[in-house]
Amino acid sequence: MQIKHIGVAAILSASVIWAIEPIIAKLSFTSADFLQTSAIRAIFAALTAYLILLFRKKPSLKVRKTQIPPILYIAIVGTLVADLLYFLGLTLVPVINAVLIGHMQPIFILFMAWFALRQDILTKYDYAGIVIMICSAVIVTSGTVENLVRLNIWSMGDMIVLIATITWASAAIVMRRYLRDISTGILTFYRFLLAAVLFSSILFIQGRLGISSFYQIVLGVIIGVGTMLYYEGLKRLKAAQVGALELSTPLFAAGLGIIVLGEQITIFQGCGIGLLCVGIYLLSKKEVHNSKNIINNT
Repeated sequence: MQIKHIGVAAILSASVIWAIEPIIAKLSFTSADFLQTSAIRAIFAALTAYLILLFRKKPSLKVRKTQIPPILYIAIVGTLVADLLYFLGLTLVPVINAVLIGHMQPIFILFMAWFALRQDILTKYDYAGIVIMICSAVIVTSGTVENLVRLNIWSMGDMIVLIATITWASAAIVMRRYLRDISTGILTFYRFLLAAVLFSSILFIQGRLGISSFYQIVLGVIIGVGTMLYYEGLKRLKAAQVGALELSTPLFAAGLGIIVLGEQITIFQGCGIGLLCVGIYLLSKKEVHNSKNIINNT
């Protein structure tokens, strides 16, 4: 299987997990606040990453000195700040709002990648796939033409999720530029370890450290696996492609609504799903003619 196809499969698998995450988080919020949920989630995400390393017989957690600053950035910005803000926003807005705003990262990834990752050359298929998938995500989450026209995403909770989205995008750029050669298990372990230590310390001081529900454990395990899959895809794909593929998450969220909650899908959403499939195909397509032109021009 080609490297690009493996990357697409990894990101799509992670997107399924991103769709499940807010639903499980909402269930966890019935017995705990967003801080305690974030703490238990971080603990079991780090533990999951370490167990996977043991299974792969790669228990060493050594990293180079040059890798420490970007790892700290991802741990602080990508987990301590972004994840905490996301869960805070999730307590204020519906799941579908959080999923839609949280997975509009391509807008910010494209902007940041233009400055930081000049080597990421997008083909015409990439541009077409990105635009189509952005349109697909908006259509699927809107539901109807009327909802799309009246869409209002600028409540306080929406703004909090938007800030989390921007910080996630910056962490993705840092990982792709500075940490492409590091083990995904090691990176995931350190990303959540710092958050686990800090959140647990705060809860311990408050006398609230403990597991309130099984959902918190499940949340940590799936997000640990999902993060590793995401990093595997980020190593193999362009940053903008990764961001666009993440827009499949609203589709999976809509599917879960049908299966778990018995929600109905509209004709408008059906069109959005069709567009999503087209976008995924375009992003996974290799532009042979463009590659030949680049070789000839050099």
